[in-house]
Amino acid sequence: MASQGDRDLPSRAREDEGDTTAPSKNSLKKANKEKGKAERAAKRQELERQQKEQADANDTSMHLHGPIQSATDRRPVQRFTELAELYDAKEDQEVTVDARIHNARVQSAKLAFLVLREEAHTIQAVIAEGGINQISRQMVKWCGGINAESIVRATGLVKQPKEPVTSTSISNFELHIESIYLVSEAAQMLPVQVKDCMRAPPMNDDDSKDEPEMDSQGLPVVSLNARLNNRVLDGRTAASQAIFQLQSGISHLFIEYMNQNRFTWINSSRLAGAATEGGAGVFEVKYFDTKAYLTQSPQFFKQMAIAMDMKRVCEIGPVFRAENSNTHRHLTEFTGLDFEMVIKNDYHEVLSFGEKLMLYIIRNLQQRAEFKRLTQVVDQIFPGAGDFKLPSEDSALRLTFADAVKLLNDAGIEAGEFDDLSTSQEKALGRIIGEKYGTDFYTIDKYPSAVRPFYTMPDPTNPKVSNSYDFFMRGQEIMSGAQRIHDYNQLCERMKANDPPLDPSSEGFRHYTDAFKYGCAPHGGGGLGLNRILQFYLGLPDIRFATMFPRDPGRLAP
Repeated sequence: MASQGDRDLPSRAREDEGDTTAPSKNSLKKANKEKGKAERAAKRQELERQQKEQADANDTSMHLHGPIQSATDRRPVQRFTELAELYDAKEDQEVTVDARIHNARVQSAKLAFLVLREEAHTIQAVIAEGGINQISRQMVKWCGGINAESIVRATGLVKQPKEPVTSTSISNFELHIESIYLVSEAAQMLPVQVKDCMRAPPMNDDDSKDEPEMDSQGLPVVSLNARLNNRVLDGRTAASQAIFQLQSGISHLFIEYMNQNRFTWINSSRLAGAATEGGAGVFEVKYFDTKAYLTQSPQFFKQMAIAMDMKRVCEIGPVFRAENSNTHRHLTEFTGLDFEMVIKNDYHEVLSFGEKLMLYIIRNLQQRAEFKRLTQVVDQIFPGAGDFKLPSEDSALRLTFADAVKLLNDAGIEAGEFDDLSTSQEKALGRIIGEKYGTDFYTIDKYPSAVRPFYTMPDPTNPKVSNSYDFFMRGQEIMSGAQRIHDYNQLCERMKANDPPLDPSSEGFRHYTDAFKYGCAPHGGGGLGLNRILQFYLGLPDIRFATMFPRDPGRLAP
């Protein structure tokens, strides 16, 4: 047992208590330096805070600008005005608009300019110190610092500028700001600038790394790939807005014509329990404990609807093709405009209806004021968008397949009597027809039976050709159609003779073939590609420009 004296002696330090050596001069110097930097930064931040508080206290128009959530004394808005309405505005008319900041610049401490944008419309806005509302310099500075693409709510008076504003679509008026609030702030750094996307893209976009980053004028080039990767920003350009409004217009015109002709709009399934229509080019998906397939078209469902005695049906919906085609006109998913109808006398009833449908759509795109305006907007980026040619007659140019082959052979382009046309042959034919007949839209009838699906009706006078047709715009296919086989026994024979043979009683085909076993009227129809109609009407270099969120073999996002 230790004595009292032993307990009073200092204990020896343990080895694991660490080194108690004093810090070196260098480490002390470094610590003091860091401390000084932190103190100076804190003083600077405090000074900035005080200066901001002082500026805010002196800001006589603080209630007229700032984030909309924190704005005080903000008057409730009775009516919002769209920029499209301001082309015909009145001098000194007070309006409130919600728009994006396309551009912002401070001219001086007393004056700033904004360009406000809504869809394809732009107007210059002016923020000047003073005036009836006593606009402050702080407000001028704040407005000039708003990030591009932010959404603001601006109230002001419509004024006529001394000279037309050439940089905006609304050139005869500008908006003198009375109040402006930030509704949604955009990031300061954007992956692409909307203003850069407003210039024409490179026409030969192949995503190559050696593509120049600047054009001949030293301005940024935004490739198709960069646009698609940033579709939300690219979609804000005037051309993109116009393209998709025209796409909507084509869909409306399709349904408009269908309604005029007493068609029933149906909505069929996009899932099937078997790979139908020959089994090629389908996407397989997991369906609980079994497999399912995305449909290649609503073809079977349309025919079954006819067997239900619906007489005339139409549909707008997605179509899926698992084809590894990386071209300017192919997608793995596109929007189909489909129709099917009962035939009374002759299968050309269907072909004539389809031709009249397309003439109705194209002529209305060319004649209605809003569609003409939208086409002119696209033409500014894609020259030639408004030059689509139609025949002067009320009917479309119609050729037989044999006629088309003869035109090609006469031009020195070899084509077979019973071989399908290649893409290059179709394009060449389009150029020949354009020069000879002066039209960009035409149809080809009586395709060889060997190149059409098993359900296509053969020509009763010549089984080597079929009662089928394709529609073309600018030398490229936009639709395939035909009379369908409606006799059960004939259909089963064609399926068994198919290459490879198809079993009419298999699970994938049984419900389809049974529809004809129960009796079905003669019928035919076709499927138009909405994206292709839009692409070729406008002369766009790639179908992806005509598709909001394209899907192709290399793209599943965004």
